[in-house]
Amino acid sequence: MHQHQHEEKHLESSDFLRDGVIGMSDGLTVPFALAAGLTGAVANSSIVVIAGIAEIVAGSIAMGLGGYLAGKTEQDHYNSELKREYEEVERIPEMEKKEVQDFFENLGLSKEVQLKATEEIATDKKQWVDFMMKFELGLETPDPQRAKKSALNIGLSYAVGGIIPLSPYFLIEDSREALKFSIVATLICLFVFGYFKSKITGVPVLAGALKVMLIGALAAAAAFGVALLFK
Repeated sequence: MHQHQHEEKHLESSDFLRDGVIGMSDGLTVPFALAAGLTGAVANSSIVVIAGIAEIVAGSIAMGLGGYLAGKTEQDHYNSELKREYEEVERIPEMEKKEVQDFFENLGLSKEVQLKATEEIATDKKQWVDFMMKFELGLETPDPQRAKKSALNIGLSYAVGGIIPLSPYFLIEDSREALKFSIVATLICLFVFGYFKSKITGVPVLAGALKVMLIGALAAAAAFGVALLFK
């Protein structure tokens, strides 16, 4: 007799993917706009390369720091709420039990089962607090290394994204000529990136890909136009 197992497919490593999307999105767009803007002002690719590398380094650090602070904030918030829940089950246990019972009542369980399940959970303080954190506050235990991982993931993905629009300037001395190749390479990457981003987030893939590509193109065109205007 064969048993059919139900398998649920969920997106794994969602934190890693989210970090990659954040870093890559800005990494492709900002250095691309900077390179385009500088091309409108200078003819030598070496100046664009130096400024571009400086921006990628600074941007990677800034984005990584932002990811680290976001991760730390999430951890600190969880710890603060955890401490508060432990204090409340000590200070006002009956009120906390009532909240647990209310949860089971909302599930449609009978009064007898509500009370039994509530008392069962309340016998173990850690189990009780974990239950309140998850089902009352909707908070999952965060990864203690989340802040460091987020900083690294976002910073590296920003750097990887930033190298793409800059790469033609390493090989072609004339900045205007290099910009043509940079536009083609970056818009293709933005389209591909937008496609996979849309697929992950569940939005229409073609529309999402075109939207990401259009935003990058407009940012670069605006920077190029402003540079020409003030030149």
